[in-house]
Amino acid sequence: MTSVKRLKLSLILFISIFLIGTLGFKLTGGEEWSILDSIYMTIITISTVGYGEIVDLSQNPAGRVFATVFIILSLGTIAFAVSSITAFVVEGELKNVLGRKKMAKEIQKLSDHYIVCGSDETAQTAIQELLLTKRPFVVIEPSAERIDKLKSLGSILFIQGDPTDEQVLKQAGIDRAKGVFLSLSTDEANLFGTVTIRSLNPHIRLVVKVIDIRSQAKMIKAGANSAISPAFIGGMRMVSEMVRPEATTFLDMMLRDKERVLRVEEVLVNPDSPLCGQSLAEAAIEEKTGALLVAIKRADSSDYEFNPPRSHRIEAGETLILIATPEMIEKIKSLSSA
Repeated sequence: MTSVKRLKLSLILFISIFLIGTLGFKLTGGEEWSILDSIYMTIITISTVGYGEIVDLSQNPAGRVFATVFIILSLGTIAFAVSSITAFVVEGELKNVLGRKKMAKEIQKLSDHYIVCGSDETAQTAIQELLLTKRPFVVIEPSAERIDKLKSLGSILFIQGDPTDEQVLKQAGIDRAKGVFLSLSTDEANLFGTVTIRSLNPHIRLVVKVIDIRSQAKMIKAGANSAISPAFIGGMRMVSEMVRPEATTFLDMMLRDKERVLRVEEVLVNPDSPLCGQSLAEAAIEEKTGALLVAIKRADSSDYEFNPPRSHRIEAGETLILIATPEMIEKIKSLSSA
């Protein structure tokens, strides 16, 4: 039995004992005892104070017998109530307090992490993907009930609070974070959140959900790097299922395979990377890591070179686009920083 259920049961038992005592003393005491006298006797018996009998029970065997039985019942009830309250405090509230402090310390240690604002269905999909791809993140959600549901997804760092509140965002490490997912219930809330987040960190990457596709331009103008419409994406997915079902099935297998998490990933080549100046043949990324290089985004350009030739020489600032697992990406990062 949980501590909360024990606490509820002890409360029910206490009320029941109180009513039984009041009624019992009144019936056994007879006309000499008023309701107030019966309540008083019940209270001093339950509390084990025992100031003394209001009316002498020495000539009332029934009253003495009832008082004896009631004392035993009261002691048992009080003992159960005290143990239940102690269990609730120790196992429940104290555990929550210590848990929150520990979690706050873990959040303070985060750097280059992601912040998920909200926990609706769209946000939950993002959370599951972050868990699968082993990326550090923290969730900000005002509802305790929704936070409890999130715990079933896995080990998640969270803050219970308003995702648009500056202090809450600072607790989540907005100044150290790599990106923010903003998925609140209305476009107005998302717009306000966009302005707040951008004021706290002008350089952070911000991806915002829009309910009305017409709000997309407003979100971008307010500071979002990208504004996503789940309704638009859903419509595109329906078309893909109709006109290119096999390609869609392939992508589904990539996204939903729990044993082998394959994703289209990106790795930025830094100026001090040993890969700079090497040809793809010399770098042998695919051979060393198992990742599949599908494209390269050129430095300071929006152009992509798909299926680059093996003679291509890697330059600083280029972004490698690969199909890889999280483990493969870590190997590539170690190669590029060796």
